[in-house]
Amino acid sequence: MKKITMLWGLGTVLLLTFACSNNDDSNERSAFTTAVMTTYADIALANYTDALDDARALKDAIAIFVANPTAVNFEAAKAAWLTSRESYGTTEAFRFANGPIDSGDTEEIEGLLNSWPLDEAYVDYVDGDLNAGIINNTTGFPTLTKELLETQNGEGGEENVSVGYHAIEFLLWGQDLTNPSANQPGQRPFTDYVDSGTAENQDRRRQYLALLGELLVEHLQVIADAWEGSFRSSFLQSDQEEALKTIINSISEFSKGELAGERMRTALNNQDQEDEHSCFSDNTHRDIRLNLQGVKNIYTGSYIGNNSTVNGTSLADVIEAANAALAEELNTLLGEAETKVEATDAPFDQAIAGGPTTPEGEEVGEAIDALSDFADKLLEAKAELGIVE
Repeated sequence: MKKITMLWGLGTVLLLTFACSNNDDSNERSAFTTAVMTTYADIALANYTDALDDARALKDAIAIFVANPTAVNFEAAKAAWLTSRESYGTTEAFRFANGPIDSGDTEEIEGLLNSWPLDEAYVDYVDGDLNAGIINNTTGFPTLTKELLETQNGEGGEENVSVGYHAIEFLLWGQDLTNPSANQPGQRPFTDYVDSGTAENQDRRRQYLALLGELLVEHLQVIADAWEGSFRSSFLQSDQEEALKTIINSISEFSKGELAGERMRTALNNQDQEDEHSCFSDNTHRDIRLNLQGVKNIYTGSYIGNNSTVNGTSLADVIEAANAALAEELNTLLGEAETKVEATDAPFDQAIAGGPTTPEGEEVGEAIDALSDFADKLLEAKAELGIVE
């Protein structure tokens, strides 16, 4: 893909005029807000396009492995999965914003892409039950299709995850049965996919994995298309006050409720690696860091991706124009959150193994608090921007 650089010099000019204006000229304010919304949409498109490209590379790596299930090709597929999580991880900051990832006609796609935690026995064999899962249930599911796997996702319980990144992760790494102190991810052997190998139904396992790769690309394509076309157009024409409120509310909710809460605090309090976001590959520490980077991208109006760079008028800019002291405080809190998150132990299962009172657990707790502090302070900006609840 051709490298595209998107720069919005308009924001700099508007920041000066907005900050110096005594009568809050509505035209200047409108143009400023339009620039913020445009930057947000540009980052979304660039980020989801990168995620789509990396998903295609993962699909191709899976296809190569399925056609020739060797140890080398298995490791290449796992490496492609890890790479794909780098670009997808930052897109998570677009959750809770009434966008195509989790609302409207495409609301179900988020669950088809990134549902977790996953009940391993719903998909494939597990320790103590070699006949578990859709793969080994040849009577109930004689034919595996993309349509079948989609309809089975969440059927009978939210942990019955049959598709998406974490279903692929499980099929590549298997259960993580080692003690966190061993610092090892799941140890699934590539021979699970080899005829007459280490597990039954190798042909169905190969087919299932290949279908998941195809579905991942198809689902991300829908989101990328929406941000390039119909949804982008409607978003940029939407009520400006509502748009700013949505952006602020969504990254605040994601930072505190989802990232600090569901993805970190729950796992820490339960001391259970099964509650980790990417528990099979031990990649949760990267998920957390990337999720926060996604929040920072939106807040600062900056994105550096595989194929494009976005630098534009940002939420930080509009807050600074309204209240420079609040903007400075938010910048400090965001920096503290980055520092605290970066200080957490990796892999994440080691950080949570002893619970909240260990040194490692206390570091996680400090990161949770820092994320929450930034989120809470960000909500105060709505009043400064004249946003009515």
